[in-house]
Amino acid sequence: MFEKKQFTPYALASLMALGIMSGCATQPEVAESKSVEAQTAEAKKANYFLVFHENGRIYAFGDTRNYLMFLENGEVPLTRTRIGGGPEGQTVIFGITKSESKNLDRLSSGEMFYDGKMGEADPFYGEVLRDGRFYVFGEWKDFQDYLAHKEVTFTFTEIGTGPKGETVIYALNSKTKKQGRPVALIEAFKQLRKAK
Repeated sequence: MFEKKQFTPYALASLMALGIMSGCATQPEVAESKSVEAQTAEAKKANYFLVFHENGRIYAFGDTRNYLMFLENGEVPLTRTRIGGGPEGQTVIFGITKSESKNLDRLSSGEMFYDGKMGEADPFYGEVLRDGRFYVFGEWKDFQDYLAHKEVTFTFTEIGTGPKGETVIYALNSKTKKQGRPVALIEAFKQLRKAK
């Protein structure tokens, strides 16, 4: 009887230790799957912005806040630069977020888009500011086509409706042009400006 009393606390302690250890072993897997799910959700909400600046540089953003800050004051607090990395040898400056700056071994979302490593992004929203005009895209493929050819085949244009009176050109494709005025894309452009 005395032996049983001593055995019980040891057995109980051993079982608790096994339970704790097994919990520790499974928790990282859960955390990893959550981060993968979070990354997938993040990829589904993809935003990408390019500014072909009058200074000859290209500014690329995967983050709305940095992009709007740049449009407002011409500066980005955190960047990574590729000298000569543009298609015509321009310097490319990537705006990076505070969280992206904590792990500089990884590409930022702007760099992943720019390098073509983001994969399919759906739903997608993107803007290009070039020659004082905004080009607005609702599909990643349309954005890629524009980058390859510097033209948009089908468009809906609004003159003077940009935040400072710029022309805004909404990219359409053979499917979306049949829908007429791109109401959702126009609304997305307006809502982005309210996100400041």
